[in-house]
Amino acid sequence: MQHTAHEREHLQQASESQFLDQPDRHPHRMVHYGHYVFRTPSPLSIIDPGVDPYTGTSIFLEGHRQNSAMFADQRQASGMTRFSRLTPSFLLQVLVPLFIILIGYASVTREKEAGTINIMITQGVNVWHLLLGKYAALIGSAVLMLLPLIIAAIWAMLQGESILVTSGFVGGYFLYILIWCGIVLAVSTLSSKNSASFAILLGLWILFCILVPRIGSSSAAAISPAPGKLEADFAVLAELRKLGDGHDAADPAFEQLKKNLFTKYQVDNIDDLPVNFRGAVAQYSEKKLTDVLNVFAEKRMQEELTQAQISREFGWLTPTTAIRSFSMTISGTSLETHHRFLREAEDLRFDFVQSLNKAHRDILNYQTDMNRSNSEADNKAARIDATNWQVLSSFSFKPDTAVERLTRSLPHVFQLLFWAVGIGLLLKFAIRRIRE
Repeated sequence: MQHTAHEREHLQQASESQFLDQPDRHPHRMVHYGHYVFRTPSPLSIIDPGVDPYTGTSIFLEGHRQNSAMFADQRQASGMTRFSRLTPSFLLQVLVPLFIILIGYASVTREKEAGTINIMITQGVNVWHLLLGKYAALIGSAVLMLLPLIIAAIWAMLQGESILVTSGFVGGYFLYILIWCGIVLAVSTLSSKNSASFAILLGLWILFCILVPRIGSSSAAAISPAPGKLEADFAVLAELRKLGDGHDAADPAFEQLKKNLFTKYQVDNIDDLPVNFRGAVAQYSEKKLTDVLNVFAEKRMQEELTQAQISREFGWLTPTTAIRSFSMTISGTSLETHHRFLREAEDLRFDFVQSLNKAHRDILNYQTDMNRSNSEADNKAARIDATNWQVLSSFSFKPDTAVERLTRSLPHVFQLLFWAVGIGLLLKFAIRRIRE
């Protein structure tokens, strides 16, 4: 994580340096030259990378378009290798419950098969004390599996992560462990044989950890379908065609802009304008184009968020979805964080492109600009000084604040508490069965 963070910082600095080191050019060439921005993941992403392997953490910014994030590890993996990325969060959410089952499936049924539980009850042993003792022993074994998580959380805290966030992060996983220990103990208490207990628990593990989360994601896509990339690209292209070609100042779409400039500067000819009309067209066109792109981008992000929220509601049906949603939200690797990165990167893209368009409008002479293709000398004359490339704002993406992440994770905390209360009631019912 430290190596990757330093590498991203180096690449960000290198990208800015390469942009600023460009020689004298036509300003619109620099618009297309573009600029990279990188997002350094939060320290807790060492445990739960969340959506980062699917969305990417860097974007190439250029004029006339909004690029998607790049360098997504999961896109490089084969479709047949669903578990190609065994992250610590995956191990804790899916495999640790299986280990708990293997450890505790016979915790009570063993006593039943040996006949010792009836002897203990007739000797006056409190059933609650018996089960609490077994519960504590099972938790003690399971908590050992949280040690790597605790160590990583301490490292994240040393890297600047909030104590409140790291404490909540570890506390959420501890609650998840308590829930699974309760499930194992309750099933073992209600079952009469070891084989029955193991079979039921294995079925619950498959249901809760694999099937229901998968059903949740499929249901979200079915309930709130989103258009495919090709369909969305065609829709964007159709809207952009209505705006006119920003590279052609003679396009009829900019006739009203020309009239407005003539009125503003009280002239009757493009050559008499105190600004470069081609630069004004580029600036105007980029604003209109960005407005259209933002509408489609916001719509797409809302569709993604709606699907994610539908999928998260399945946390009421399985604790695995609840802890997964909680983990990504509090660690700062959720879809909301990715969307904020896209918005901040787009703000930077628009600002630096418009700054170059402003230089094109205010510094470069219109006739010189029009004649730049006539000869090599005219081409050189249509360049502006490299000092005008100082238009980049430093980009440093920060995770959401601790309060924002904790507040956003509250619904998933309530889901986990719902499961904890439900397991407590199930254990109470199981004790009644033993006494009967």
